[in-house]
Amino acid sequence: MATHDVVIIGAGMGGLAAAALLAARGLPVTVIEKEPTVGGKIRQIPVGGQMVAAGPTVFTMRSLFEELFDDCGANFADAVPERQVSTLARHAWADGGQLDLHADRAASVDAISAFAGAEEGRAYAAFAAESARIWSTLDGAFLRRQKTDPIRLTLRLGLSRLGELQAIRPYQTLWSALAGQFKDPRLVQLFARYATYCGCSPFKAPATLMLIAHLESCGVWQVDGGLHRVAVAVAELAERHGARFRFGTAVSEIIVDRGRATAVRLETGERIEAAQIVANCDPSAIGSGLFGSAASRAVRPTHRAKRSLSAMAWALVAEANGFALEHHNVFFSGNYRREFDDIASGRIPTDPTVYVCAQDHGDSTAAKGPQRFQIIVNAPATGDHQPPTEPEIDQCESAMLNSLRSSGLSLRWKPDGHARASPTDYERLFPSTGGALYGRASHGPVGSFLRPGSRTRIAGLYLAGGATHPGAGVPMAALSGRLASEALLQDRAKAARASMSKSRPAAMPGGMSTPSQTTGAMASPLSPSSVPSSPPIM
Repeated sequence: MATHDVVIIGAGMGGLAAAALLAARGLPVTVIEKEPTVGGKIRQIPVGGQMVAAGPTVFTMRSLFEELFDDCGANFADAVPERQVSTLARHAWADGGQLDLHADRAASVDAISAFAGAEEGRAYAAFAAESARIWSTLDGAFLRRQKTDPIRLTLRLGLSRLGELQAIRPYQTLWSALAGQFKDPRLVQLFARYATYCGCSPFKAPATLMLIAHLESCGVWQVDGGLHRVAVAVAELAERHGARFRFGTAVSEIIVDRGRATAVRLETGERIEAAQIVANCDPSAIGSGLFGSAASRAVRPTHRAKRSLSAMAWALVAEANGFALEHHNVFFSGNYRREFDDIASGRIPTDPTVYVCAQDHGDSTAAKGPQRFQIIVNAPATGDHQPPTEPEIDQCESAMLNSLRSSGLSLRWKPDGHARASPTDYERLFPSTGGALYGRASHGPVGSFLRPGSRTRIAGLYLAGGATHPGAGVPMAALSGRLASEALLQDRAKAARASMSKSRPAAMPGGMSTPSQTTGAMASPLSPSSVPSSPPIM
């Protein structure tokens, strides 16, 4: 029976960040991952003889990773080759309209003025200022704090800032706020799309999510090797501080003894003792009993109606013609409301908005020959109870290709250059979610407050990942790992003080404890060339 100080379930970005920070503090850490590699949703799969990104592709909030590496005595720039892009994304409509947003705000104002008129350019400048205000209000008081609620947030801001709290506009939907900001419906549609960054419908999400526009305008970076390189770099950072990784083995149970999480049991039957456990998974997996009935009381599962979006996604190695692509591209549907009505009814949209990541395109530079693409269409999280049929998936693929062709983009691939995933596949990869990729949807004025925080109802069991506070996305998942590590260390310190106050002074042994050897599959060093790829499910 092996004993470890901290066991982390899952090597997604939240678990990796927690592993690096805790290991850097000298705690023995073991990370257990059921897949053969790190990253969680930051996945890449083999398609057409190449590795194609099959997860998140937009990298923002670089400063969070600089802080993470600084706290672990390393330099992010040395570990991850990346560059800031000047064009954030290219947006296209079937009527021929096309608009680029830029890292330089003045350039975006000019582009919008040329696209929709000077008045709309001024409206964008006002919108950008408001999104910055919302971000400033919530960044330190909410996003970087342990799970909070409206009352705590109000107290944290103080009476002098109650006006700022009202200014985050929690009682107005994002769509209605934007409709009052812009006259051009295409701009309403463009900025409403930011709700989907955290798996929400713009018709149900609060206008607070305007802050995502500010987040993106602060900078988007393109990582050499894709975002999987970031996950590998954080894993390497954790490993350098002594964290151990076990791949290809799943945790089947979180063992609870007298109200405290004390161990995990692997699917092999092996039991690993732990002083604390960090679960980097969707909390619904715990709440639904996937890790045992005793652990299920730690957190409530997410009701089906409260789930975030899932996706239909394609990984392609294909030749592209007829449209000048940027790295990030969005092709909008003709009727956004109908698209989300379809999703709300449990159907894949018949006229979907399509996101295309042209992975071999740089900042305004075009690749030649076969290129790597990830294409995403929003879909309902019904993979566990109303999975789409193969004809429905085929129909969605046809609708996606028709949407691209309406803007002039055609794609051609060989038989081995095509892989696709549906909500059913995502449910298989991330059980008990129905394929929801962002946890609980932040719908309504208090939706964002209802995500589980770092601590659970069971002592010694903590949560990290994009389905926990502060929310979805690679930077937020990393921040959740930091919050989980802080909560864990705070509770350790509190327990130590309580123990000391109840006992007589005693000599304490010095030195750092070392984790026992384990028998599971190990991978070291964690590098892009040595880490095995995920199974070929997109």
